[in-house]
Amino acid sequence: MMAHYAFIDENNIVVEVITGRDETEGDWETYYGNLRNLECLRTSYNNNIRGRFASIGMIYDRTFDIFHDPQPFPSWTMLDNGQWIAPIPYPQEGKWEWDENNQTWIEL
Repeated sequence: MMAHYAFIDENNIVVEVITGRDETEGDWETYYGNLRNLECLRTSYNNNIRGRFASIGMIYDRTFDIFHDPQPFPSWTMLDNGQWIAPIPYPQEGKWEWDENNQTWIEL
């Protein structure tokens, strides 16, 4: 059985994701972490471990024990599930782009 593991740098940024041994067979987070001299954390394609499947460039949040994308804009805030939200809700219909300077959505 296989599992997936994310390597985290000193800034909690995911720098690599690998397929490895299932954790039920041993402490593979420690084993792989020692091989690369980086912290190693299990992640899941099914999103049932640490919020979302980790990918390179994502951030590991120790408070919530989740992987999340970097903050898209300074004005956005993160929910405890790792989802970023704008200060103004996304419009219901159409395609929109966030304008950080004016703190509003612009229709495309």
